[in-house]
Amino acid sequence: MNTGANSGAIQPVSRAESEALLDAIERGCVERGLDRRAGVFGPDSMCWRVHREAGLFLGAGRAALLQLAHPWVAQALQDHSQVMDRPIVRFHNTFRVVYAMIFGSQEQAFKAARNLHGLHTRITGEMREDVAAYHRGSLYQANEIAALRWVYATLMETAVLAYETVLGPMSAADREAYYAETKTLAALFGLPAEALPADWNAFEAYCRAMETSDVLGVSERARAMGQNLLTGAGSWVKPPHWYRALTAAWMPERLRLAFGLPFADEERYAVERARRVLPGFYRRLPRVVRYVGPWHEAQARLAGRGVGPATRASNRFWIGQEELP
Repeated sequence: MNTGANSGAIQPVSRAESEALLDAIERGCVERGLDRRAGVFGPDSMCWRVHREAGLFLGAGRAALLQLAHPWVAQALQDHSQVMDRPIVRFHNTFRVVYAMIFGSQEQAFKAARNLHGLHTRITGEMREDVAAYHRGSLYQANEIAALRWVYATLMETAVLAYETVLGPMSAADREAYYAETKTLAALFGLPAEALPADWNAFEAYCRAMETSDVLGVSERARAMGQNLLTGAGSWVKPPHWYRALTAAWMPERLRLAFGLPFADEERYAVERARRVLPGFYRRLPRVVRYVGPWHEAQARLAGRGVGPATRASNRFWIGQEELP
């Protein structure tokens, strides 16, 4: 799969193409006999099993930085949003969409997909400077297949990395099953299956190739946004030192240096200690804390119950509101 920025013309995802993907997902749900309240994955899916874990928050900083390393993403945030000056808002915006797609009903998942496509359609502009393979004055577009693929990849690969940090390695079969399911999530983003690597090994190869390619590069503004993110600027959430160190450890070296992330002996010690302590601590957490609010909300919906106060409080942390949109 070609990762180059100049490998061809921009390939935006049209409304018709997005709707065709949603139609295919809906047909698949009908064929599987899936209750519409269970969404597009359902309670027995690997996506529910993985994404219910609050431990995935460990990777939020890494995923956000890898996205900022794509010059289109950084420029679009600079031109169309102020959320990188308020990291908690970007966190809520991202998780609100992803959790609606995974844990929402089918109606909620499809509405989230349509809203995201509409939002991305409006995010277009020109690069203001030369960054990596992108030249000043060249066009960017959020609803473009290669850009969408990278954002999707940062979320899915980081989810597995964080999951395995607190719960141990997935089996090869589970990892492959998870990746296969995430292709449905990618379709909700607007990505057809043929635009994605065929299996997990090919997916990892794509990620490694992107990290060394001229598609990624860190501008001064992206570096500043990354620093704001990891210091919790404008937010009541202040990431501790060990979290910042773990994020730095998970970054490719050239991007870690480009973002100016320290990784000396102090950070290495913090990472080693976190890796020793986190799994035992995490496994002892009560379900109400260990599993995210949107998963609890989905469980209540399937049981015909309302959303309780503990779930509402958890949702406020994860998605910035008391219930999935």
